[in-house]
Order: sequence, then structure tokens, then C-alpha cells
Amino acid sequence: MDKPILKDSMRLFEPLGRIKSRSMFGGFGIFADETMFALVVHNKLHIRADSTLRKQFKQLGFEPYIYHKRGFPVVTKYFALSEEWYNDSEKALEIARAAHARAQVEKSSQAETKPTRIKDLPNLRLATERMLKKAGIEDVQQLHQTGSLEAFKAIRNSHTSEVSLELLWSLEGAIQGTHWSVVPLARREELLARLQH
Repeated sequence: MDKPILKDSMRLFEPLGRIKSRSMFGGFGIFADETMFALVVHNKLHIRADSTLRKQFKQLGFEPYIYHKRGFPVVTKYFALSEEWYNDSEKALEIARAAHARAQVEKSSQAETKPTRIKDLPNLRLATERMLKKAGIEDVQQLHQTGSLEAFKAIRNSHTSEVSLELLWSLEGAIQGTHWSVVPLARREELLARLQH
């Protein structure tokens, strides 16, 4: 990972709010005030696109970042800026500002339409919903009240086969409303320590 691109991008985006980065998608996500709008991966700056920006980015010839998950290609919403755009800080900041604003709108509309079914939470599927129901956790509210660790233990106790630790991270991410890969390492270590006691 070429850190200067990450550092330079973070410095460039300071006018957008409190900037921080987090390891994700094999690179580093860039957040302004807790909303991710950019990604630095493979030595390139990628900007998040909604349906409007996606059309604009494709017209400009920007390519979406594709990463592989369990051997399958996943096309992301993040498009690599061309060198011309990256080297023009005004243009890069302008497009990042638009991407950040749209990402915030999307985030707030998702918060308003909170899922009621477990399978609709981030990271979880119908199979997870069934496992949780078998363990006595019927809905999203009950999952939130139970917490990821106790829900994981309940599944482990009611499940006949071995349950992967990834499920614990998935449950924690689901409760926090994020992808399991962004659950902070410190929080994972805390959950693991509590699980082993």
C-alpha cells in the first residue's frame, strides 16, 4: 500500500469534516464525520458513486474497484480517479464533496428505514435468522437487547455443528449497522476475551 496517496488524500479532504481512515476492501476507507466516501487501494484513490455519479464516472472513463470475496469478484461503488483528476486537487475535492454529500443522504435514509427482520441486517442471511430463532432470538429488537456475544453463545449452544468466529463479527457488525470487516480490532479482541472466560 502506497501510504503517501492515503495521507495526501486525507489532507486534501480535511475541508469535508473530521477525516479518518480504516482498513477495508484490501485498502483503506476514508471517512468524513463517520461517513465513508473514498477508498485508497492499489495505489489509487477511489471515490464512492451513487447512480448519478456512476454515470458521470463512466463517461469520464473511471473504472470501479473490484475485489474478490471467497473467490468471487465483487464490483464496488468506488471508482478510481484518473491521474488527471487525482493531480487536480480542486477537481478531486469537488467530486469528493459531492460523493460525501450523497453518501450522507444515503446513510440517513437507511437509518430511517431500519430493518425489522434479522435477515435484512448487514452481514446476515435467512440461514442466520433461522439459527437465531432456533436459539430463541426472534427479531431485530431482541438481537439488539441480547448483544452479539450472548447471541453467538446461544447459537453455539443450540447448533449441532461448529460455529465460526466470523459469525460473532457478523452479529456485532449487524448490531452496529456495518459490514463485519469494519468491526474494530479492539472490539473483536474484547469480544474474544469475554467469550473465552
